[in-house]
Amino acid sequence: MFPTRHAVGLFLATLAFNAFAADFTFKFQSSDPAGVKNFEIQQAWADRVEAMTGGRVEIDLLPVGSIVSHTETLGAMKMGVLDGHISVTGYFSGKDPAFGLIGNTVGAWSSPDQLIDYINYGGGYELMNELYEPYGVKFVGGGGTGLESFVSKKPLDGVEDLKGLKMRAPEGLVQSVFAAAGASPVNLPGSEVYTALSKGVIDAADYTVFSTNHEAGLNDIASHPVNPGFHSLPLLEIAMGLKAWEKLPEDIQVIMTVSARDFAQDISTQLAMADREAVNEARANPEITIHDWSAEERRKFRTIARDQWKVYAEQSPNAGKVYQSVTAYLESQGLL
Repeated sequence: MFPTRHAVGLFLATLAFNAFAADFTFKFQSSDPAGVKNFEIQQAWADRVEAMTGGRVEIDLLPVGSIVSHTETLGAMKMGVLDGHISVTGYFSGKDPAFGLIGNTVGAWSSPDQLIDYINYGGGYELMNELYEPYGVKFVGGGGTGLESFVSKKPLDGVEDLKGLKMRAPEGLVQSVFAAAGASPVNLPGSEVYTALSKGVIDAADYTVFSTNHEAGLNDIASHPVNPGFHSLPLLEIAMGLKAWEKLPEDIQVIMTVSARDFAQDISTQLAMADREAVNEARANPEITIHDWSAEERRKFRTIARDQWKVYAEQSPNAGKVYQSVTAYLESQGLL
């Protein structure tokens, strides 16, 4: 008996659907809000993964806070509420000080390339996966957005000016370093920085790179940015649930790993270009004064930061591993 026209049509429609349906659909959450350049570059990465896998992987990237807070994505991945995230490692320092130390080794890196080299070739990749395994999370890859600028409503020309300064600083080592320098850091998500500055809750903020700060209007309400950046270069990572990762065929795992390396170079390069344009625009505005700290003041700050590395190294066995790994790499490359 021949199949009916309806049955043939249904069969062809099923074939067509299967030809275009993704084999793996993942829900990722970013630590950035939609509309900023960081998020746009992250979305481009998700689109490239889909293209590189021939449509077998589809990543739905959500902005910060869509499912859980920016500090809760590790647990959400382990429970399967999220499949992955693109986030800053230091946000999870509350779970282990090691994440604060490796997530932003304040004063260690002079460029994103140095951090990327450490992650890919200096032991950072292996160490991150060792740290994340108990949480059921796979570190796919990462790097740095760039050396962060500093937004301030008050002139800042050196370490002395940090004393008593009400400022936003993210969780972990960054807060400890600024507190040791005499500032009064508070913990706020990046999405609340503008409001806190405009309402006078804080007078300054360690947030992100100059161009992102500038585009968000932070330099308009806090017109004394410190740039070029030198203090902070956080690790921005791509990670996903370990169970979801282990279900992927080997070729897709390789694509994901290589694409994460590409993403690290892509975001740091694009943001560096955007920073140069934004700095030129800010310099043309007479109401914005850019403060460039002297080499001596930068050394003072880095000395304070390195003392805090040692303090953090004693806070957990994993933090000690991070300290040994990072300092050994810096020494091997003549960077310490």
